Amino acid sequence: MQISQLIDLNKYKTAPILDKNQIQKLSRELDNEIRETDWITIGIMAKSDNEAKNALKAFLQKYSSISFNDFEKLKSIGNVFLKGNQKTGEVYIRSEYGLGEGILLTCHYDDPSLNSLTYGPFPLSFFVIKNY
Repeated sequence: MQISQLIDLNKYKTAPILDKNQIQKLSRELDNEIRETDWITIGIMAKSDNEAKNALKAFLQKYSSISFNDFEKLKSIGNVFLKGNQKTGEVYIRSEYGLGEGILLTCHYDDPSLNSLTYGPFPLSFFVIKNY
C-alpha cells in the first residue's frame, strides 16, 4: 500500500515501515497540522511501558512547545496503551493486548465547527530526530 500523505496511515492497525522520503514528507505535513491545531491527544501502542514512554519523550523533544505532566513514574505490565492529553496535561497508561503498535495523534480545535482528525499509526521511532 502506498503512503504519500498522513491520511494514508489511517488504513493500518500497526505502523508500517516507512522509508526516509516518506518520513520527511509525512513529518512536514504533520508539522503543518500541529501548527494549525489548538491542542492534541497522543495515543501510543507499544510492547512495554518503557517503549511507550520513550516514544512520548521523542515526540516531546521534537515538539518542545507541547508538554505533559510527569509521566516517567507510570508503570504497566506487558503490551500497553499510553494516552496523553495536551489540554489537561494528563497522561495515562494501561495494559492492553490485541492492539497494533505505533503512535496515534489527534488534532483538536477549540472551534466546535471544526472536526478533530486522527493520524497514524506512526512508527514508534518516527519522532526520533535524525540527520537525513
